[in-house]
Formats: sequence, structure tokens, C-alpha cells
Amino acid sequence: MPSRFDFDAAYYERFYLDPRTRVAEPADIEIQARLLCSYLDYLKIHVRWILDLGCGLGRLRDPLLARFPRARYTGVEVSEHLCAELGWVHDSVVTFRSRRRFDLVICQDVLQYLDDPEAELALQNLARLCRGALWFGALTREDWEENCDQARTDGNGYVREGSWYRRRLAPAFVCAGAGVFVARRAGVVMFELDRAE
Repeated sequence: MPSRFDFDAAYYERFYLDPRTRVAEPADIEIQARLLCSYLDYLKIHVRWILDLGCGLGRLRDPLLARFPRARYTGVEVSEHLCAELGWVHDSVVTFRSRRRFDLVICQDVLQYLDDPEAELALQNLARLCRGALWFGALTREDWEENCDQARTDGNGYVREGSWYRRRLAPAFVCAGAGVFVARRAGVVMFELDRAE
């Protein structure tokens, strides 16, 4: 699975490890994990199988498994460097296949590195793999222009409108806010004002 981007040691040092240039603080990951876990509890989505597509350093793994100790976590990463270092499954969000359907699928800050046809295939794959909730995020045009620190954010790739993603997620998912998309097949009852659509 070739990539046009070099997700090597220098990339992760710059955007994830170096306190002077990293895009987020480690404490932010803990807060995000608490929010996600609490929201899944509220929605009554029981998490036994977690798939993290584009897991990077795998920083969500420990906080999620602390909250869902009986769950199994699968980290998938396109970076050969990280797979060798951390033992992740070497694959991509486009091509990863599993007979299993996952209660929680995570895909954060991955699809902006894919061109439109690849990103559409990736979104179809997310729908195929998820039976509960998808926690999804990608750098959008509005975020790049108005919300992020451009000195600390990797602007390489394909910066799209948020509506581009929402339109393609809508057939398989209901947007629940905070980046949580509930699989329509999950049968989760959501009150009208809990939906972000």
C-alpha cells in the first residue's frame, strides 16, 4: 500500500512528539477518550471490538481499554516505520478487510491524505466495518482557514469542505456530534436534538 506521503520518524517527531511543534497535547487525547467513552455509554453502544484505522502512535488505545477493559483493540497503520516500531497491522483505511464488524471504529486525521476516489473507497470501507459507532475527523477547508494553528498542522494533502464528508457518511451513519457517527445498522435510538443533522 504505497503512500504519496512519507509517514516516517521525522513526521511523527514533528507533529506528535516535539512539544514545540506537535499539533496536540497528550492530555488532549485523555479528554477526547473520556468524552468518546461517555458518549458511547449514553448511546448504549457496548464496546467489545475497537478498530483504529490510521492509529499512528496508538495514543487512544490505553485510555479506551482502561474504560472498556474487556474490549479488543486493533491498530491499523500505513506507516511502515510505526508498524515496525509498535507492531500495528500494516494496511490502509482503503484496503483493510475483516470478517468482523467493530463496535467502535476510529478514523481521525487520515482521509485528508487520500485523493477523492481513495477517500470515497475509504468511507465505504468504514461503513462496511462499523456496526456501532464511528469516531471520525479530517482536516476541512474551514478548519485549515479558520480553526487550526497552521504552523503545527500538516496542510499537505486534500483539504475538502466538511459537507463533502457529511454527504458520503449520511447513507450509513447518523451524525451524533463531537465527531461521533452512529451506524444506521446499529439500531440506536437517538433523540432528534441529539442528532447533529
